[in-house]
Parts: sequence; C-alpha cells; structure tokens
Amino acid sequence: MSVWPAWEVRDDAGATAWFGVRLEFGDGARVDALAVVCEGCVSIEDVRAEPALSLDDLTALADWIEAPLFDACGIGTEPDGEDLGPSPDRTVWPGGVEGQWLVAQKYRAAQEEGTDPVLAVMSATGHGRRKSLRLIGQARDAGFLTRRRARR
Repeated sequence: MSVWPAWEVRDDAGATAWFGVRLEFGDGARVDALAVVCEGCVSIEDVRAEPALSLDDLTALADWIEAPLFDACGIGTEPDGEDLGPSPDRTVWPGGVEGQWLVAQKYRAAQEEGTDPVLAVMSATGHGRRKSLRLIGQARDAGFLTRRRARR
C-alpha cells in the first residue's frame, strides 16, 4: 500500500489536503483512491478498483487505508492501531467487565430499534469499526451477548 500527497489548499481556517492512496494485492487486483483530510476528518472522494469492489469491500476500504493515511498526513495512531486524530473529544469508555456490559447494552438497544448495532457501539465508544468489533467480541466472550453461530 502506498500513500502520497496530491495537493493542499490553505485558508484562514486551516488547510485541506488531498492524498492519493493505492492498494495492490498479490492476485493483481488494485484499488486507487483520493482521500481528503480537513480538520482531522478523513473522507474518500474517489475510488477506482480493478476488478470492481463489492459493497462490503467498499465499506471496509476506510479500515484498510486508515492507519497508513493517518501516518502520511501526520495524525498519530496508538500502538493498537486506533487513531488519535479525528476526534480529540473522544468519550472515555470503561474497560473490563463494565465496558463489556455497556457494549452489550448499546448493541441490544440498537438491534431492538432496528439500527446497525456496530454503528451504535462505534458512536457510543468513539472508537473505529475494528476496535468496536473487538469490544463486541469481548462482550460475547464474557457472555453478555449470544454467539453469532452455533459451535459444532
């Protein structure tokens, strides 16, 4: 994977920077994207892939490019790969059993409302998708949520 600065626009409020991102896979597949960084937020403006990405892959694209893009634009990351930059007012989420129980509560509440439970956990914790999925898995392991599939 490679990331390079494309261009930057400065004004009185700060700067907006565009970055080119390329992912190349061993089977010859390639994804090119144009990402924008403004005020610590990252957006993807354009994506070109050969072969075309499925909707699931397109959804996962942000997770694939997050850490290298943050490194390239100077937003730090923690050792576990979780970003430090986009939300400086991140909620402090309790760890251990209390945090797992709260994750399970948010997850079940979202299911009952018919909304995406993973997004509900992401919103509540302030973490990205990967970290939120890890927290949901820990809540399952602790017995606060049912297993996704029956074990054979």
